[in-house]
Amino acid sequence: MGEVGEVAPETNEKPLPARHVAAVCVGNALEFYDFVTYAFFAAQIGRTFFPSQERDLSLLASLATFGAGFLTRPLGAWVIGRMGDRRGRKPAMLLSFTLIGVATIGLPLTPSYAAIGVFAPILVIAFRLLQGFALGGEVGPSTAFMMEAAPVHRRGLYISLQSMSADAATLVAGMVGVVLAHALSESELDAWGWRVALLAGAVIVPFGLYLRRTLGETLHTMMRTSEPEPSAGLTRIAVLGLAMLAAATTTNYILDYLTTYASSTLGMPSKLALGATAIVGFCGVCCDPLGGWLSDRFGRKPVMLIPLAFLLFAIFPCFWLLGQTRTAPVLFGITTVLAVAALLSTAVFLVAITESLPQHRRSGGLSLIYAISISIFGGSTQFVVGWLTHATGNPLAPAWYMIGAVLVGLVAIALLPETAPVKRGFHA
Repeated sequence: MGEVGEVAPETNEKPLPARHVAAVCVGNALEFYDFVTYAFFAAQIGRTFFPSQERDLSLLASLATFGAGFLTRPLGAWVIGRMGDRRGRKPAMLLSFTLIGVATIGLPLTPSYAAIGVFAPILVIAFRLLQGFALGGEVGPSTAFMMEAAPVHRRGLYISLQSMSADAATLVAGMVGVVLAHALSESELDAWGWRVALLAGAVIVPFGLYLRRTLGETLHTMMRTSEPEPSAGLTRIAVLGLAMLAAATTTNYILDYLTTYASSTLGMPSKLALGATAIVGFCGVCCDPLGGWLSDRFGRKPVMLIPLAFLLFAIFPCFWLLGQTRTAPVLFGITTVLAVAALLSTAVFLVAITESLPQHRRSGGLSLIYAISISIFGGSTQFVVGWLTHATGNPLAPAWYMIGAVLVGLVAIALLPETAPVKRGFHA
């Protein structure tokens, strides 16, 4: 089988080599491993770099720093995403992944506040800002490449592998967190355990760079004129895409926040709480490709709407039950229900938005839509639900926030035109 750049026009029907799929997905995987691990150990990181006599304030400072990485995402989307439309998907992906690697390695190697004083939080924030810039430009070129290189009637499946890689990283991060929480004491986790967890993700940086250097280029391939162009205008797609990704981001980050929520808000042991995010990762690994495959067969909209509608009605009962029982079986059970419903649907969001954009605007457009949405809602979700819970004293605050996000997503999906080839009458 030849290189993707040689045989992968917009309507290519040959399967992608596994190493090319891995090269595209590795950036997304590293992003979520690092971000989820940070969320797992937010309390330890807060005490390391933002010591305070009030533990809640230290945690909030850590979560605010977590959110700082989202501030530079729109800038990265503008610079690297547009680079993907002008110079090619491959050079943009190489640049973004290199910068991600620098930030991923730098943060866990930063000395503590006790060692270097105020320079410690300054360095941590700088690494978060650099990582946000790189990640802002990562999703557009990589997803555009995946769509353009994939077989037309398997786009949903291939693009959903981006989401699957993120959830696989979540699963691995959860397993690493559980192992460290069981093997180390609280003082050891504070001193160096969280650093080990973050550095574990850095080992894939050189492999990811090598794999991306082997990719071909899909930007300048000829498009087959028998496939209809996207029917909706760019402004409409941007607005609907922002709303959909806001819903997906808020939902997914609240699911990832369940570990901190269960331990900090409900007082459950950290060793048990960490298992919740591992379950989220496992559900994603199973549900993401299933959702993509189903969307190739039945269309994007049914697969997005039906699970998300179920999620809407499941959120409040699940959070209420967890608050009443505060037991491990209930935590793991409600996490499974919420994760399956959310991830079957949200894995297809990226597919539908990518297909709605023309090729010459695909990398930059998707980067900006994704970056703006995740900057506003991904960067704020965990801080906001943490603050709301602290301010109101109501442990159901995350549930109400999640319900609002899902409602916004359902409206946006209903207004988005169908993009699946099986529904548009396109035959390769």
